[in-house]
Amino acid sequence: MEKINLIATSTFGLEAVVKRELKNLGFEKQTVLDGSIEFEADLTDIPKLNINLRSADRILLVMGKFKAYSFEQLFDRTNQLPWGDVLPIDANFTVTGKSIKSTLYSVPDCQSIVEKAIVEKLKKKYKINWFEKTGAVYKVQVAILKDEVTLTIDTSGAALHKRGYRESQVIAPVKETMAAAMIDLSYWNKDRLLLDPCCGSGTIPIEAAMIAKNIAPGLDRKFVSEDWDIIDTQAWKNARKEAFSAIKTDIVPKIQASDIDPHAIEIARQNAENAGVDDVIEFNVRPFNKVKLTEKYGVCISNPPYAERMGVLDEVEQLYRDMGKLFCADKTWSVYIITSHEGFEKLYGRRADKKRKLFNGNVKIDYYQYFGERPPKK
Repeated sequence: MEKINLIATSTFGLEAVVKRELKNLGFEKQTVLDGSIEFEADLTDIPKLNINLRSADRILLVMGKFKAYSFEQLFDRTNQLPWGDVLPIDANFTVTGKSIKSTLYSVPDCQSIVEKAIVEKLKKKYKINWFEKTGAVYKVQVAILKDEVTLTIDTSGAALHKRGYRESQVIAPVKETMAAAMIDLSYWNKDRLLLDPCCGSGTIPIEAAMIAKNIAPGLDRKFVSEDWDIIDTQAWKNARKEAFSAIKTDIVPKIQASDIDPHAIEIARQNAENAGVDDVIEFNVRPFNKVKLTEKYGVCISNPPYAERMGVLDEVEQLYRDMGKLFCADKTWSVYIITSHEGFEKLYGRRADKKRKLFNGNVKIDYYQYFGERPPKK
């Protein structure tokens, strides 16, 4: 195979963040759709993308795209694709699927047809009638949207938000990919104080520290395509070596994280240690009404409790009022909050300068952005 097409999937609303990350990695030509960005690459780019992308959910290898209005068309056009160029004789492949607003609406039937078409193609390639499926894992997906079929193979395995450092967590944490995107969408940089006063298991401050020190999010985990024959193991070694050498060991960002729950802080400290950034984050057990702003031009990025997940509406709403009182009193601070509470702005006491609709898991949330004064130029 020479040039290939890849898809970086993302949470709805974060496509622009992933697009910017891809551009920074050198991938200029992109097609952006809801929840995905498609782009051209080389096979040797798969390691670099999986290791370095912070806000994407998965990297998918595109095998083909076509229209299909019948099972016969689905079988024939799937069978025409070069499956033997990717799947070895012992490939342990499975087929998952989804179908939206399409003639072929039965997902189990579509999965079965695609699997049969792949098997028939591989029979001709390897001249055998039975496949043991004892080798590397290949997760094929058939996705049909308005009769347009897209066939992909997942290169990531476990979703990219699973960095490996979060061995323990509190209830309803923000995903690592979401936390990284929240930071990317803010005005925070390594020279400004970052505060997370409701840090839970520490995901936001940990991701901020990793960004500041340029620690690649996938540096210490394994990906399913590492076992694929079509990607040279040297490509994985090179990508990890490059990512490791890019770490900025001399950077010491100012990050403060606190939570009312002592157990949450204990978990956060351990997670930060696992991520290798415990030395640059100051953790404290502290209720929000005891939080003090220790300097000007700081940035607060936080995922405070939602009423839905705490079940104590009065406490949540009082927390939002306290946030407004603290931060509105200092116009130099910028504040970024995600919550599903539709009355947040009224409780906070100020309309957001910008608001973005997102999803934290299956919960629809808003990302409220309050811009403080810019720090003076040095």
